[in-house]
Amino acid sequence: MRRVVADTSPLRYLVQIGQAELLPRLFEKIFIPSVVYDELLHPSAPEAVRRWMKSRPDWLEVSALSLGDDPSLGVLDEGEKSAITLGLSLSADLILIDDRRGAAIARGKGFEVTGTLGVLDLAARRGMVDLADALARLRATNFRARAALFDSLLKHLKPGSDR
Repeated sequence: MRRVVADTSPLRYLVQIGQAELLPRLFEKIFIPSVVYDELLHPSAPEAVRRWMKSRPDWLEVSALSLGDDPSLGVLDEGEKSAITLGLSLSADLILIDDRRGAAIARGKGFEVTGTLGVLDLAARRGMVDLADALARLRATNFRARAALFDSLLKHLKPGSDR
């Protein structure tokens, strides 16, 4: 089983678009630091996300940890810092993170990295989700990504594409 650690953003958006159940189908178990757990329950989180977290699924494991003094993590927010720190402590294989700086730092520490769009793309390639529908739902949230990135993912769905 792969060890997968998630930051707040991928969980939040997958819950918002009704696709969180892709995670255990793709990865079996997801680990999150307690900071991410707290962010997902924060009053500023969407109601659907808070409700989902209050009845947290068995495949989502919350881990308490203390942040180290790694100066390379200083530019990140607490969720990203703690996700990478938890990944290091678990010798994780994959970090789910959307923030570009966070993803770059995680890659620099040797992690495989993907985010919300990568999870949806992987699930679509395995026939688990209608990618066009999932991306349309994602665009209806406040998820931020370049339009060209959405278009590139959808382009590969067309017959005759290189996928």
